[in-house]
Amino acid sequence: MKTIRIGTRESKLAVWQAEWVKKHLSLHHHDIDFVLVPMKTKGDRILDTPLPEIGDKGLFTQELEKSLLSGEIDMAVHSLKDLPTKLSGDLKIGAFCERQDHRDVFLGKDGAPLAELPEGSLIGTSSLRRKTQLQYFRRDLTFTDLRGNLDTRWRKLQESAAMAGIVLAAAGVHRLGWEDRITEYISENIILPAVGQGVIAVEIAASRADITQILEPLNHRDTEYAARAERAFLKQLEGGCQAPIGALAAVQDGKLTLRGNVTSLDGTIILETSQEGMDPETTGIEAAEKLKSLGAKELLADIRRQMGRKQEGLHE
Repeated sequence: MKTIRIGTRESKLAVWQAEWVKKHLSLHHHDIDFVLVPMKTKGDRILDTPLPEIGDKGLFTQELEKSLLSGEIDMAVHSLKDLPTKLSGDLKIGAFCERQDHRDVFLGKDGAPLAELPEGSLIGTSSLRRKTQLQYFRRDLTFTDLRGNLDTRWRKLQESAAMAGIVLAAAGVHRLGWEDRITEYISENIILPAVGQGVIAVEIAASRADITQILEPLNHRDTEYAARAERAFLKQLEGGCQAPIGALAAVQDGKLTLRGNVTSLDGTIILETSQEGMDPETTGIEAAEKLKSLGAKELLADIRRQMGRKQEGLHE
C-alpha cells in the first residue's frame, strides 16, 4: 500500500486539522495509507514575544515547507491565514478545503458581550488586527499579548485576575468543541477577519502532479476563489500576515465580492473598501488599489516603521 506523509504542527488544533484532511482523503483513496508527521515551527518555539515583533515570514510554516522540499513529507496542512501570500516557486496550495465559520469570537469570563464590558476591561489577543479594530470599536478597552495554543490561552484567561476575556477564531473554537465557551460571535462590522480565516489549506511541492490529483476531492472551488481574492488583496498591500489588515470575500451567483480594511496601530483610523469581480486575483488587486487611494499605502508604511523600531529594540 502506498504511504502519503502529512506534515502538521504539533498543537491540538493543527493535529485536528491534519486528522480531518487524513480522514477525508482516506474516504476517497482506499489504497493509500495516510500518516501524520507532527513538527514544531518557529512560532511554536518563541512564545515570550508578541507575534508582530518577531516578524511573520513563515513563522508557522517554514519548517513544514523545508520538509516538503526535501521530500520528508508529501503534503503540509495549515490554517490558511498562517500561510504567507508569496510562496516559494517550488511550492503551491494543492487544496483549499471548504471554509468554516470565518468570524472571530469573544470568550469572556462573566458572560458579558464586548459592548457591555466595564470601562477599561483587559482583553487578551496576540493579533494586531483584532486589537486595533476593537480599539476603533471601543477606545477604552485595554489589551495584553496572549501567545500559545488555544488550550494555553484558555488556561491563561482562567488564571488571570485582570483579563476579562480573549478573542479567537470561531473555526478553531468549533474544531476543538468549545462552542459552550463562546460569549459572543463578533460581527464583521466590528472585526473583519484575517485573510483566509476559517480555511484549511494543504500545501505541496509544485512538481507533485500525483499529490495534486490525490487532493482534488478536497478542493472547494468557491472557497478557493474567495481565498485567492483575499490573498491577492493582502499581497498587493504588502501587508504580511501580522499587519492590521482584514478581508473577507465570498462567491455568490458566480461573482466575487470582497471587503477589506486596514487600521492604524492606535485604532484611531480605519480605511475600508469593497470590490466585485469575476477573477480572484484581479478582484483582490483592484480592492487593494482602491484602499491605497484612500491612504492605505502611507498608513501601512507608518505601521512598518513603528513595528521596525519595536523589533530593533528587541535586539539591542
